[in-house]
Amino acid sequence: MKFMKIGTRPDTFYTEEATRSLISDIPTDLVIHIKNINYLLHKFPLLPKCGLLQRLCSDFSDSENVTIELHDIPGGEDAFELCAKFCYGITINLSAHNFVPAFCAAKFLRMTDSVEKGNFIAKLEAFFNSCILEGWKDSIATLQTTAKLPDWSENLGIVRKCIDSIIEKTLTPPAQVKWSYTYTRPGYSKKHHHSVPKDWWTEDLSDLDIDLFRCIIMAIRSTYMLPPQLIGEALHVYACRWLPDTTKLRLAEGSTSQTEEAIQNNKKILENIVSMIPADRGSVSFGFLLRLLCIANYLGVSPMTKTELIRRASLQFDEATVGDLLYPSTSTTDQHFYDIDLVQAVLESFLALCKRMPPSAAETSQFMRSIRNTGKLIDSYLQGVARDDNMPVSKLISLAEAVPDIARPEHDDLYKAINIYLKGHDDLCKADKKRLCRILDCQKLSPEVRTHAVKNERLPLRTVVQVLYYEQEKSSKVTASHKPTPPQELNFGAKLTPTTTRDNQGKQWSGPEEELSKEETTRRTILPETKERDKHKLKRSDDKLPLELERKAVLRGELVGVESDKGKEVREENLPGIKLDAKKITTRASSKGRER
Repeated sequence: MKFMKIGTRPDTFYTEEATRSLISDIPTDLVIHIKNINYLLHKFPLLPKCGLLQRLCSDFSDSENVTIELHDIPGGEDAFELCAKFCYGITINLSAHNFVPAFCAAKFLRMTDSVEKGNFIAKLEAFFNSCILEGWKDSIATLQTTAKLPDWSENLGIVRKCIDSIIEKTLTPPAQVKWSYTYTRPGYSKKHHHSVPKDWWTEDLSDLDIDLFRCIIMAIRSTYMLPPQLIGEALHVYACRWLPDTTKLRLAEGSTSQTEEAIQNNKKILENIVSMIPADRGSVSFGFLLRLLCIANYLGVSPMTKTELIRRASLQFDEATVGDLLYPSTSTTDQHFYDIDLVQAVLESFLALCKRMPPSAAETSQFMRSIRNTGKLIDSYLQGVARDDNMPVSKLISLAEAVPDIARPEHDDLYKAINIYLKGHDDLCKADKKRLCRILDCQKLSPEVRTHAVKNERLPLRTVVQVLYYEQEKSSKVTASHKPTPPQELNFGAKLTPTTTRDNQGKQWSGPEEELSKEETTRRTILPETKERDKHKLKRSDDKLPLELERKAVLRGELVGVESDKGKEVREENLPGIKLDAKKITTRASSKGRER
């Protein structure tokens, strides 16, 4: 910060009750009333320099005591006292912090060169142009003080000149920055970094009022000289400086509460920040957008602001990490810790954008990679929130079901989330367990997870039987695929000439010209029909367990209904093509019986 020292006489002003005067042998003949303070002064040092006081005292003789009221002087009594001390020749120190009130008061008192050469205004203007506008922090500090005298500062051109100076320095290439600046990023040290960072200006600008900050940011954006990411970084720094930290709201709940004025001010800041975010994708991070959305819910901002934040966050949802999503709920009615509704709102907006994509874009490998990464992200997030003791099972199911099948080629991560939830919620009723496990597709589990699921005593028996069924079905397919091929299909000695033939359904197929035997022809024709008939016999229209498998399972040599809670005996029937492992089910039933 730069300073200017004017005057040489010592400060002899003193206060007595509500009166300010100075030590002097000469009796005072001028009284100045400013609000609740009276100044007892002298005409001879003030009138030659103050054109306003000259005019107001012109109707009085030189010997008369004059009383003048200056209640509307800009800057109040402090600014007037600076001007009075200048007139007396008393030493004053001018800086960026007191320049604005002093300059406005001097203009009000008409302390121009036309009144007396070398007057106060001329000295203040010289200091403003040569010191304040040439400095980085001085310009910002001066601009901050204009908030107390906005009209005067605007009319006198102080605001415009400070903003122009700040913008000019902000657009300066980092290699040419020679002035001091504030940069306190974690892990950054000027001793180890000799080059100036690209965002060197963001922290100092965050000290400004939101209206002045917006004015500068919009002016910088209009030049198109800085990348959108730098603008986004400035918005991020400003938000961290002024907006509440939602991650600490739960800890401070009940101890302190924001006043209505503070809430309204934060709403204004948030809405301005959202309106200033560049339209370019990636100008701000997904984590920053979700943080703003969380704060928006806490402050209760306009629905339009929330909708815009959800839209912007959904555009970058595929860039998110689990840490970005784990925000605490700010609702006073929620017992659970994590704000799962916030994540679901963004996910649904993301999926709505995907549905509106043209078919050509939706079929690309990039899109498939993005949608599957999203599914994996949600399953990992579910594993995190499943540890919340107060998380309702309905919210967990709702978010899990919002993920489309195409985004979940395998269900291992979803199984882990379900298992974590069941482990931490022992009091979950049987019906809720079934609802939770119904979202699991046992066909999409890896062999390792299926092995774990069969031994998992927390899962409903119905789910375990499903896992067993699909495990054995896959084992049957693997066994069938390793059967030796009949010799007539591997006739390497014969010369095979491709030819086109029609099958029993009229479809064309390419095969060897060599004629098939009667037995082979019969096998190829009848076998698919038999398999199809068996498949229909097993499959149910509601995509539940195969009908016959759902009715019974072998337990310790007895036949027990799968969904029967009382374990009623049922007649044993042979399952076509499926053999359940009696030992696995017997072990599970025994452990269940011990629990009861």
